[in-house]
Amino acid sequence: MTVDELMSTRLVSVSLDDHLDIVRQIFSRTGFHHLLVVEEGLLVGVLSDRDLFRAISPNLGTPAETAKDIATLNKHVHQIMARQPITLTSGAPITDAIALMADQPISCVPIVDEKQRPLGIITWRDVMRWLKKQG
Repeated sequence: MTVDELMSTRLVSVSLDDHLDIVRQIFSRTGFHHLLVVEEGLLVGVLSDRDLFRAISPNLGTPAETAKDIATLNKHVHQIMARQPITLTSGAPITDAIALMADQPISCVPIVDEKQRPLGIITWRDVMRWLKKQG
């Protein structure tokens, strides 16, 4: 089986200069856990919901919220994203994606073409669902 058969092609991307407030809204509305950071059509980074949670104040939306907490939402994507993402190209075996997620501190693998344009994404959840079907 190849990554093409398992990857999600419903991609949501952000740009380097987008604010974290926009990222938070996207995660909230889509239920996604990873966003691709794209500039001029090329993949330049990955941003996870965990990256966002580490970067913003835990006091947001609570009675303890301050102006400083709200200001954390003004940070930019490029300040917290993972740069030089580990990727695979279309047609790679699914076992390559599994090996990357097992051996690297990543929870997704973007699938790109030869020019680094994003085609899809495989997450550990996709792999787990596939393994469950294998019975």
